[in-house]
Amino acid sequence: MRRRLRQVLIIGLTLSLLGIGVPAWSEDGDRNCNDELPAGTPSYVVCTWLNTPEEALETALFWLDNDGQNMRDAAPLPPIMIDCSEDGNDCPTDGEGDGQLHDVGSPDVPGAEDGGTPECQAGDQCYVDPNAISAADKTAAQATPAGQATQAMAQTQTTMRVWLDTELADDYKAGKLAEAAKKVAALAAAQPGVVGVRFTSQLGHNQTFATAEELDAFVTEAATTLRTLLPGRKLAAHTVVPQLGCGENDTCKAEMTKKYPLLDPERVGAWLSKGYLDQLALDSGHLATEYATWKIDATQAQRNQWIQVRARAWDAYAQIAAEDASFAAAGASTLTEEQATKAIAERIAAPLQDDAAETVTLWSRWQNDQGQVSRVYGEKWAANATWEQLKKLGTVKARLATIYDPAKPEIDMATDLKNLSEVFGQVYLHTS
Repeated sequence: MRRRLRQVLIIGLTLSLLGIGVPAWSEDGDRNCNDELPAGTPSYVVCTWLNTPEEALETALFWLDNDGQNMRDAAPLPPIMIDCSEDGNDCPTDGEGDGQLHDVGSPDVPGAEDGGTPECQAGDQCYVDPNAISAADKTAAQATPAGQATQAMAQTQTTMRVWLDTELADDYKAGKLAEAAKKVAALAAAQPGVVGVRFTSQLGHNQTFATAEELDAFVTEAATTLRTLLPGRKLAAHTVVPQLGCGENDTCKAEMTKKYPLLDPERVGAWLSKGYLDQLALDSGHLATEYATWKIDATQAQRNQWIQVRARAWDAYAQIAAEDASFAAAGASTLTEEQATKAIAERIAAPLQDDAAETVTLWSRWQNDQGQVSRVYGEKWAANATWEQLKKLGTVKARLATIYDPAKPEIDMATDLKNLSEVFGQVYLHTS
C-alpha cells in the first residue's frame, strides 16, 4: 500500500538514463521510509509514507474510540436535490427515461417484468439479449469432444486457462458463419472458465481468401458475430507477417509484399486498433528459411520481427503471442538436453525477453493427413530430453500455451491434460 515500487522503479530508471538525480525529498523528511526497504534495494528506489505509523494510529484510535461510536455516528452526506418547480431552476426535459422515480430493481419499461422483453414506447423492440444461446445449444456443445474436455479440466482442477480453437474461414466462405459461430459460442458459454475463442489460423497465409477486401470482411464479420454471442470473452487469431522479419532491408520487404500481398502489417495492425482481436499469434515457422537470399538467419529474423512489433505498439491494442511448432518431430522430439536448452533460449526466452510477445504457444502434438504423429514428448508420454527441459520452465509457465485436440488423445483426456499442465499455463482446445 505504501510502496509503489514498480512505478518508482520505472521512474528511477528513466531519470537515471536522462542523467536526472532523484529529488531531495526522497532522502529527507519525516515521511521517508527507506529504512524499511530490504537490503540490496537499488538507490533509485525510494519509499515514502502515505501515512506515518503515528498518523495511522491516530486515525485508527479516532474510529475505535468509545467502542466505535464515531463509526456508528458516521453517515453519508445528504444528496443534493433540485426542485424543478422553483423559479430559476432549469431542468432539461429531453433526457432518456420516463421522468419518473422507480424503486430499486423495478423495471423502467413496461413489459420487462418477469424476464419479459420490454418494448419501446413506439412499439418497437428496444432490447436484445446478447446471450442468445439456448440451454439445448449448450447441452449439445457439452456432448462434443471439446465440450467433454472442458468439463474434464474443470473436474481435474488443472491450473491451465482454456481457450477454444476453431476455424471459421471455411464456414464464412460457405455462407455458414452464423451457424458455425453459434456452435463454438455455445461451447464457450457452457463452460464459464473458457477465456475466449481463437477463430482462425494462418489468416491470409493460406489460400482461403483471394483479396484483401474479402479478408478484412471475414475478420470484421467473424469478430462482430462472436462478440454479440459471447460478450466479455476474448477473441484471438493466428497468422504470419513475413515482412516484419526483413528489418530495414527494403529489397526484402518489397519481395515479401509481392509474395504475400494479403499480409500487409498495416492491415494486421488495423484489425488490432479496431478492436477485432484481443490476441494475435505470430507464427515463427518461416523465420529459418524465408530470408536466406538476404543473408538474414532465423535469429536475426526473429529479432527483426519483435523490433517491428514493438515499434508498431501492437501490444497497446492486444496481447501478442509467439507461436512455434519446431520443438516437435515425427514420433517424438529427438533433441538432446543441450539442443533443447539452446532451442528454449532462442524460441521461448528470446521472444519474452524482447518484451514484444507476452506468451509463447508451442505445438506439442499434431497429426498430418497421412496419420503421422509429431510430438514434443515421447509416445504415450514417454520421457525425453526436450520435455524434461520444458518442465523446468516453472517461472514462465503462465506464459506458455499449447494446442490440444481432444478428438485425438495421446492416451485419454484426463491423462493428457494432467501432463500438459506440468508445462503449460494455457491450452487451446481444438473444436471440429
